[in-house]
Formats: sequence, structure tokens, C-alpha cells
Amino acid sequence: MLLHTVKVYPSKIKLPKKNQLAWKIAEVASDNAKLNKEAIEMVINRLIDNASVAIASLNRKSVISSREMALRHPRKNGATLFGVNPKFKFDCEWATWSNGTAVRELDFHDTFLAADYSHPGDNIPPLLSVAQQNKKSGFDLLRGIITAYEVQVNLVKGICLHKHKVDHIAHLGPSVAAGLGTMLKLNTEIIYQAVQQALHTTISTRQSRKGEISSWKAYAPAHAGKLAVEAVDRVMRGEGAPSPIYEGEDSVIARILDGKKAVYKVPLPKKSETKKAILETYTKEYSAEYQSQALIDLAKKLKNKIQNLNQIKKIDIYTSHHTHYVIGTGANDPQKMDPNASRETLDHSIMYIFAVALEDGDWHHVKSYSKTRAKRKSTIKLWKSIKTYEDKKWTKKYHNPNPKKKSFGAKVIVTLNSGKKITEQQDRADAHPYGSRPFKRQDYIKKFLTLTENILDKKESDRFLKTVQNLKQLKPGQLDGLNIKIKKSKLKRNLKKGIF
Repeated sequence: MLLHTVKVYPSKIKLPKKNQLAWKIAEVASDNAKLNKEAIEMVINRLIDNASVAIASLNRKSVISSREMALRHPRKNGATLFGVNPKFKFDCEWATWSNGTAVRELDFHDTFLAADYSHPGDNIPPLLSVAQQNKKSGFDLLRGIITAYEVQVNLVKGICLHKHKVDHIAHLGPSVAAGLGTMLKLNTEIIYQAVQQALHTTISTRQSRKGEISSWKAYAPAHAGKLAVEAVDRVMRGEGAPSPIYEGEDSVIARILDGKKAVYKVPLPKKSETKKAILETYTKEYSAEYQSQALIDLAKKLKNKIQNLNQIKKIDIYTSHHTHYVIGTGANDPQKMDPNASRETLDHSIMYIFAVALEDGDWHHVKSYSKTRAKRKSTIKLWKSIKTYEDKKWTKKYHNPNPKKKSFGAKVIVTLNSGKKITEQQDRADAHPYGSRPFKRQDYIKKFLTLTENILDKKESDRFLKTVQNLKQLKPGQLDGLNIKIKKSKLKRNLKKGIF
């Protein structure tokens, strides 16, 4: 890997393209490096993972609305929509919108955390939709997804967005553009312009994840993917982009991030170096914000140590800066302690999540968020007793550059009414690649079968799993097989009139 220095230059200094981050990203995307076998298998795992959570969310409100919008944009030889018979096709940018929303809705797919946050699986819906419409092969799609993961993971390592309350989809736009460039075999110049345009159009604030969190949290990455598809289309027609988008005097860095004196270090593969960043990412065993995964495991273990939860006086959680300030009491969001809060808000409250997991000794993507569950008196009492703290030791472990040592856990001290203290700590989720039982192919398949139970018939389920595991051999025109259809009668509708 090469570590690139990225900083702002005044307009009077004309920064050569080859020295710009967008160009270096484009060079990575246009480099036909050999694929890593483990990375190929992980792409298949993430396609299964995305399908699992997308099918499970098909009849949730935001997904229904996004599907209704996409249904208004039919296109012969276009792309497919999750749940809809694949003989019906739609404009790829609207398929990106609908499918991306379905994948993101439950907050249950993969994650990568470093200087910033990300859900790299959000790259897959736009790439798959464009691949279907453009009759690409399974191998083409593989290459594109591997590039998209590589770019997003390394941007997340090098550039912090949340410090400036900028939403993490600002790294997703460029990664989708880069992935599309690889998949479509575009030249470096076109990819360079597309990366810049995609970044420029996907800057938004983190209010989408603050306070009363709404359905926009599910729409945000789908919107970024859609904008990236459109950016690539424009530059393929000869259009340009604001440049240099990272280093310019009025660029994203200069005016929105660390400012004109900023210096960032962004790692990227050398020429012909195999892209393996996807192997540093991790999926979720539980439908909750990733930084709660290890704490759910920890709560389940603590339940076996505490005979009577009514004897708990208070629970103190010592954890990283990110966990404390984003999903802990450090966020200072009263909504995170409100039994009437939205599912999206409860998903970002470690206090709620820990209380439920401790009481139930389990976690369920629907039952754990139900209104009756959130309003249970014993849960509310336990919930209100929890407080989080930043511990610099955990913050340091969170930012450890070695993926084998990087930690997303916490130390929990439970104080009983008797004064007795029970302490437990865990560095990372059990399902993490370096956890006690890392997710393997059979775990992804089990997750798929669990989440699609009573939605898919066995024939369709078996067909999809067979097709996706044969991804590398799929010929142009066969990627429609990566869609999953369910009975039309099982798809709920939203018949409210919109613009389209």
C-alpha cells in the first residue's frame, strides 16, 4: 500500500492531476490487478448478506415507498427490483434507489469503522443494478465490488467526516463511482471526473443520525448510490466535475472538513497490487448499530452471571469515543432514553440495546424493537440505570491500525443494590473476523434462511443460493438471477399519489 498525503492548495498553484486524490483513486479503479480468492468468496458472502436483509425489509414503510417510486420508471432491458418478478425491468438508477433502501433499512448488513464509519455493502446495489442493465458478467461485477470496497475502506481509514458532522455517505459516492469505473472498464480520466462529481453531490449532514432518527437513514446510501450512477453517466458523455474536489481552495476539505491547513493520509494499493480491503470489513450478527454487537454478546454472557436483574442498581459502560458519543449517553440525545422513540433511534441507543439484550439473553431484528418491548417497565428501569463513559484505552484500541487488534467493545461494571460489582469486558463481537466464532459461508446462509423464512418458498431460496455461489461463472445477461422474487400478493403497496 502507498500512503498518500492529501492537503489543500491555493488556486494559483495548479495541482497536477496525477497528484490529486481523485486521480489516484481512479488509477486504482482502472488497474486490472489480479483478484484475491478470499476477496472473491467474501463478495459472494456479502451478496447473500445483502439479499437476506433486503428481503426481510421488503414490507417496511420506507422500502415500500422506494419501490413504488422505482415501479414508476420501467425500462426494457433495465435492472431488477428485490421482490419483484425479474421479467419486469426498471431504470438502473431507480433500481439502485429501491434496492439500496431495502438493504439499508434494517441496519443489519456489513460495516467498517476507522477514522470514520461506513457500511461498504451499500456499494453493491448500484453496481448490481448497472451490471444488470449493461449486461455485464459475474466476473465484471466481482471486480467492481472489490474496487468499491477498496476505495471506501481506505477513505474511511484516512478521512474523518463525522468530526465535522458530515454523513459517511460522502465516502460512498466516490467508491461507487470507482467501482462502476472498474466494472464498466472505463479509462482513468472518466473515473477521475466521476469520483469528483460523485463526492461533490453526496455531501450531507449527520442530522440524519441525530435526535429523532427517521427513515432517511435507510434512504441516504441509496441516494448516494443513485447520484454516483448519474455522475458516471454524465462523465461518460464528456462532462467534467469540480476539480480538484479534495485539494482545491474551496474544496470539500477546505470548506467542510479540516480546512485549508488540513493534512490527511489516505492509503491506496500500488499499481498491480491485489485489492483485499473487503476482508477487513465485518457483517452484523444482530440488527443493531455495529458498535453494539460486542455489547450484545457481553450482555448475553452477563445474564448468566446475574440471577436477579431487579437487584441491579446501575450499569456503567466504559468504551471508545465513538461508541460513547454516537450511541451512548455522550450523544446527549434524550430520544435515546425514550420508550416512544423510533426503531431507527433505538437502534442507535446502546442503553436500550444493552438493557433488552441483558433481559432477554438474545436479540431479534423485529421483536427487540417492538413498541410493547420498549415500554416494558422492567426494561425502562434497567435502561435508565445505564450510563456510558469514554475510556481513552478503548478509544486507542478502536483506532488500532492492525485489524487483528482493532476493538469495538467495552468494559461493563454492574453494581448491585448490595454494593457487589460484577465486571465483564469484550474487545469485539463473537462474529467478527477475529472474534471467537467468525462468520463463515454457512453463517451467511443461515442468516439468509432465518431472515427470509415465511417470505421465500424453498425453490426460490435454493435457486438464489445456488446462483450467487456460482457468481464468477455467470455470463453477460445472467445477473438477473441475483434478484429474488416473492409472490406479488405478499408485497405491500403504498398507493398515495406522488409526482411520478
